[in-house]
Amino acid sequence: MLIKIKVGPKGQIVIPKVVREFLGIKAGDEIVMEIRGKELLIKSKVDPEKFVDDFCSTTKRKLTEKVDLKKIIREEVEERLALH
Repeated sequence: MLIKIKVGPKGQIVIPKVVREFLGIKAGDEIVMEIRGKELLIKSKVDPEKFVDDFCSTTKRKLTEKVDLKKIIREEVEERLALH
């Protein structure tokens, strides 16, 4: 998924709401920025897939089928972007 945003006059960027929700980033959270060559990778400190895996494995009843989290989130983001 590619999202185009502008850099503000002070070099600041705004992480769009759908991306913050996707990554589970809230005000005051820490994020991780990684420079890879000439690219900047921004990710939440908590891996959302690991969180869901950990959350689902703490209950007595486990899922019987694997959940395609990336597909679910991608569909949600595409649906929200289509609304704008």
